[in-house]
Amino acid sequence: MIKLNTNRKFKVVFPIIFLFVGLFIPTSLFADVNPSSLFCDHMVLQRDIAIPVWGMATKGEQITVTLNNASQTTVADGSGKWMVRLNKQKAGGPYQLEIKGKNVVALKDVYVGEVWLCSGQSNMDMTVAKENRYWCGVQNEAQEVESANYPQIRVFDVDFTPNNTVQTNAVGQWEICSPKTVGHFSAGAYFFAREIYQKLHVPIGLITSAYGASTAETWISKSALESHSSLKPLLDAYNQKWEKFVADSAGIMQKYKDQLAKYNGDLAAAQAASGDVNAKKPKVPRNPDPEFDQHNPIVCYNGMIAPLVPYAIRGAIWYQGESNGPSATQYREIMEMLIADWRTRWGQGNFPFLYVQLANYGKPMTEPVKNDPLMIVREAQVQNLSVPNTAMVCAIENAGDQPENIHPKNKQAIGYRLGLAARAKVYGEKVEYSGPMYKKYKVEGKNIRLYFDHVGTGLVAKDGKLTGFAICGEDKKWVWADAKIDGKTVLISKSEITKPIAVRYCWGTNPPASLSNKEGLWTPNFRIDNF
Repeated sequence: MIKLNTNRKFKVVFPIIFLFVGLFIPTSLFADVNPSSLFCDHMVLQRDIAIPVWGMATKGEQITVTLNNASQTTVADGSGKWMVRLNKQKAGGPYQLEIKGKNVVALKDVYVGEVWLCSGQSNMDMTVAKENRYWCGVQNEAQEVESANYPQIRVFDVDFTPNNTVQTNAVGQWEICSPKTVGHFSAGAYFFAREIYQKLHVPIGLITSAYGASTAETWISKSALESHSSLKPLLDAYNQKWEKFVADSAGIMQKYKDQLAKYNGDLAAAQAASGDVNAKKPKVPRNPDPEFDQHNPIVCYNGMIAPLVPYAIRGAIWYQGESNGPSATQYREIMEMLIADWRTRWGQGNFPFLYVQLANYGKPMTEPVKNDPLMIVREAQVQNLSVPNTAMVCAIENAGDQPENIHPKNKQAIGYRLGLAARAKVYGEKVEYSGPMYKKYKVEGKNIRLYFDHVGTGLVAKDGKLTGFAICGEDKKWVWADAKIDGKTVLISKSEITKPIAVRYCWGTNPPASLSNKEGLWTPNFRIDNF
């Protein structure tokens, strides 16, 4: 069965087929020691913890791995697999990593520093430069590209390689950050790395494994989904799709290849006529193979996360949620499962998991309260803070004056805020890293007083006026509230409501957000009601 894909950053998939074929060669044929694809020139290894290094060799072959005068030796098992764990190292480099069996693999320009896994959907996949993806490119793109001289920031970008079965090698390579390369780096991840590099001054490695429109459940393992009865139906639905596809794959794939050929011909003609190869492209025919559908459970985990385990990392950053509207009511549980699953797989304990709450999107909100699946996802993201060692970046204003764009251009703010969270939660810096978070309320006659955590050095109203607050009385009819800052609290009221019973803030897809602290960090949506 030939599998075609034209979605991922214009990389051709046919060479990947040969890589996959190689993975099925009997292990007895391995004459040379081969490290996992993650171990190559220019890589960054995680400091201060044991460093796993692994790969394939001949059964029974003795393997010695050496880094910075530290060595470990092992023997390949019955299937040819081997792994060592090098003693922890301090930040530094460049070093040579030598892997010696019957042959020697010498990997050059290796650094030890901080390594972060960066995952999610298109807002993590969105690159610094537009290049030939019309929806990419950040604000001040040319300036950001020109100034990206950070040779100690390195990126391994995992290609879009979903799979129905667990894979052992990730498709990608380590690249050095420079004006020539940064254009195709994840923007959010790059600005995050830049923020912590400028504070820590140690090498930073990013492993980016993200893809547009992917659901959260596509990044979770099969065994994890099977273990949760409330979420197993997601996996069952995918299995049904797979069985139906396999039953008639030849006919279905032939139709798809014909559609793809027509699309490529039409696209070439259109580009030739317009003279612009970077113009917005028509919608590509969708690959009918459910294995290549990033909405389906497990497929991105199998091909794009499993091969990364157990590469030593400091933690993960995550930007995703727009595609989980249909499963919004389950999103909290899905994300709790994803975090637990990854932490179990890596075996590094409760490593830091930092994530972005969804940004404002769509037409400006005119009603005091507007329910939407996006609001349920945002609320779930706040609730996910109950998971130990997590932090959330609020992006409720990040779309600025272009809220119709689901991919906000100001990824600098996202990277900076993620960096603040890492500096405070991971690296121990005494810095405020969160916007004001609703804590509790108190009814005071006709008023409701709101209390917050993460007030920082004080509360601030955008343009001097609080907006976005809704209030209701016993009739449960929402109206815009009058709100004012009172010290470290906010006082909510409405003259015609004598017995207020509930308050909501920014309860809509693109609300008039107004509350932040003096550190410039925003308050996420919240509600005080049960309806």
